[in-house]
Amino acid sequence: MNTKLTRLEIYWILYDVGNSAFVLLVATILPIYFNYLAGSAGISEVDYLAYWGYAASVATVAVALIGPVLGSIADTQNYKKPLFTACMMVGVIGCAALSVPTSWIIFLAVFVIAKIGFNASLIFYDSMLTDITTDDRLDAVSSAGYAWGYIGSCVPFVVSLVFVLLYDTIGITFQQAMTIAFFLNAAWWLLVTLPLLKNYKQTHFAASGSSDSSLGHSLVKSSFSRLGRTFAEIYHQKNIFYYLLAFFFFIDGVYTVIDMATAYGSALGLDTTGLLLALLVTQIVAFPFALLFGRLSRQFRTDQLIRFCIGAYTLIALFAIQMDKQWEFWLLAVCVGMFQGAIQALSRSYFAKIIPAEKSGEYFGIYDICGKGASFMGTFLVGVVAQLTGIANAGVSILAVMFVIGFLLFGKAAKLNRPDAQKM
Repeated sequence: MNTKLTRLEIYWILYDVGNSAFVLLVATILPIYFNYLAGSAGISEVDYLAYWGYAASVATVAVALIGPVLGSIADTQNYKKPLFTACMMVGVIGCAALSVPTSWIIFLAVFVIAKIGFNASLIFYDSMLTDITTDDRLDAVSSAGYAWGYIGSCVPFVVSLVFVLLYDTIGITFQQAMTIAFFLNAAWWLLVTLPLLKNYKQTHFAASGSSDSSLGHSLVKSSFSRLGRTFAEIYHQKNIFYYLLAFFFFIDGVYTVIDMATAYGSALGLDTTGLLLALLVTQIVAFPFALLFGRLSRQFRTDQLIRFCIGAYTLIALFAIQMDKQWEFWLLAVCVGMFQGAIQALSRSYFAKIIPAEKSGEYFGIYDICGKGASFMGTFLVGVVAQLTGIANAGVSILAVMFVIGFLLFGKAAKLNRPDAQKM
């Protein structure tokens, strides 16, 4: 197999580089700024953690509801790119607009809108994978996307960090530093996406089921019809059904860790600068390890590698329960970096292998329900348990349970996939 990336594969990977800047912003600087706004309004640390979790949950539930329908519409010829562009722009504009609110609740509302745009864009982006590469390259290209996304996102993050941490020295206010960070990350996201927008062409698509050139109602109606048939197909295709159930649980834990790491560390009273630098280390560590797991997929079955990653995340969640020191957060950051990109990339490529390419939009819309859409459960439960017990650590314990359930269900899915003569 030729290991050199094609130009279109590189353009596709660049979107990971762009949107990952927003992911890193959300995981690091954004919760700290929200903490600043909430603290100024007299919100307690436990409530701050809970409200941040609730906002992340609202965004993911919204995409879970609209994602499958949008994905189904995107499977109509020439519709994937416009829908992708619209959702991406909602995310980019929302990211820049985060600089406007001075009220914590309005800030959360803008954050929810930006996150909806970001999450929805990934439905179309992930489903593009079958259009931009071949089956034998899915693992490697998907892994490269996450790898370069992690390291590329460090560029705007490091520049933003200079302004956020040294705003006094530079001679600007904290709010001005945050404005620069928001606009810088939004501009980065947009600029690195332009090559994909210019060069991507949808090669796999389903028949619209209507000859009406105006589409409109006919397109939406046929999309709902296709979606209904796809749900029925998935229920009878047990290999896909069990995989999605497993994915729901184990990726829920992964995304909860990503969404709430800084908020969790802040609630424990850990040093802000240390938290940001530790999470920068996560990005740097994730780069080589995502590429490493992409290479390992040539020697080991993808299902074996995914199970290994789920097991590692279970141990990470157990370790996080007792965490109360800065060095422990650093250790946690390194361990998460080792497996974060790998489990996301391999899960995406594994799914792309077992679904029909011409229905990738609607299948990945359903995948998103079980992925980012499902992460509302983790963020919500962490928030609820933290508030009920008054102990931030207690909420993390639920993640270990999710990983164990995901591990067991994935084992069932892997057994069902293997007899299909597909080399995973």
